[in-house]
Amino acid sequence: MAESAKKKGHIVMIPFMAHGHLIPFLALARKIQETTTTFTITIATTPLNIQHLKSAISTTISSINLVELPFNHSQYGLPPNIENTEKLPLTDIIKLFHASTSLDAPLSSLISKITEQEGHPPLCIISDVFLGWVTNVAKSLGTRNITFTTCGAYGTMAYISIWSNLPHRKTDSDEFWVPGFPKNYRFHRTQMHRFLREADGTDSWSKFFPPQIALSMKSDGWICNTVEEIETFGLQLLRNYIQLPVWCVGPLLPSTTKGSNSKHRAGKESGIALEDCIEWLDLKEENSVLYISFGSQNTISSSQMMALAEGLEESEKLFIWVIRPPFGFDMHGEFKAEWLPEGFEERMKHSKRGLLVHKWGPQLEILSHKSTGAFLSHCGWNSVLESLSNGVPIIGWPLAAEQAYNAKMLVEEMGMSVELTRTVESLISKEDVKRVIEIVMDKEGKGKEMKEKANEIAVHMRKATLEKCEEKGSSLRAMDDFVRTILQI
Repeated sequence: MAESAKKKGHIVMIPFMAHGHLIPFLALARKIQETTTTFTITIATTPLNIQHLKSAISTTISSINLVELPFNHSQYGLPPNIENTEKLPLTDIIKLFHASTSLDAPLSSLISKITEQEGHPPLCIISDVFLGWVTNVAKSLGTRNITFTTCGAYGTMAYISIWSNLPHRKTDSDEFWVPGFPKNYRFHRTQMHRFLREADGTDSWSKFFPPQIALSMKSDGWICNTVEEIETFGLQLLRNYIQLPVWCVGPLLPSTTKGSNSKHRAGKESGIALEDCIEWLDLKEENSVLYISFGSQNTISSSQMMALAEGLEESEKLFIWVIRPPFGFDMHGEFKAEWLPEGFEERMKHSKRGLLVHKWGPQLEILSHKSTGAFLSHCGWNSVLESLSNGVPIIGWPLAAEQAYNAKMLVEEMGMSVELTRTVESLISKEDVKRVIEIVMDKEGKGKEMKEKANEIAVHMRKATLEKCEEKGSSLRAMDDFVRTILQI
């Protein structure tokens, strides 16, 4: 029997065009394939993002189809060859969000073509939470739409409710209640990205997010990249708010199969040879190294970078810092020594106290190494999951999107994080940096408590994906339930 004849159905996936969304979609496709081989899976996105996925895909998941959707960047005022948030200045990112709605017609054509070839529509379309318009495409073409939030439940809940209700506009106070959260719960204006803080319902950001979120809330269910046991509070709030099934199938992490290096997982070339990085870590004591990274999309200001370097040096802690040019400069350009204290990189290299990795680092390998004791992070959800799954406490420095809400949860709900500061606009001193690093990396006191809580969370995350135990892990059971649902069993 031909392979296509054995297939029971087709799933089409369409991510938002950002690195932090593409890789979880790829991981979700792999997770579905691990659950059942009876589905054909197609990921559809723009041509340049297809190239990115091809470089990230490994031979173990090569059976996933990648289909290009035509994209007209100039129609939305985007620069040539820009189909991803990565090289866009912050002020232009909203143009890409609006441009994503132009994929409506190409996606409709793809679904119609699949329907014609296979004699029936795909089982479902799994679309990014920011691509709510896919709900209408699915309904018009006789299939289901499942929303996928690549973030956690708590962060997703806070983000969609704030965008949908703009509660900060209804008070003069810096603190405000967010609909869907308990009445005594408060958020702060400093936890909002500048464009959300300034949103009033008439700006270009407001014209995109609330309508797309509202449409996603009309889909047939949501998949969430989290683990039931670690986000019970956030999941309860999210389920009550959207009134839809929510399947927790996380943690959706990049492949760690043998022979899969960080380039295959992330589609990026590391700024350091993996062997050199591991060799450096192997020489350090257990839990003695602070790992610092602000993700693929973010960087900090030049004054913050200087304070961070000075605080690191005064703390005398070991560190690996994935570093890029500061905010306001070309993040992908050459790094200048003037952005750091004079002679800093040379001193760190000579003393073997610090390792500066330019542009991109092998994050999973670093976080899973026994010498890594804490992670100074922007609290992007992919980074949070990678840290939690390895029992590594987090020093939070949220910069954009839902990161401040992730940081709030890590501090207040999980107790395994301390927040250093927020956004690129804040002022910090070397004393602030030194103090927080010493708290988190202390082998006793609060540092010890945070490490213990991080380890407990890591155990829950491992159990969630265990196949061979008395009962399947919660994430595997959720995936089974999702498959049954779309098959209408």
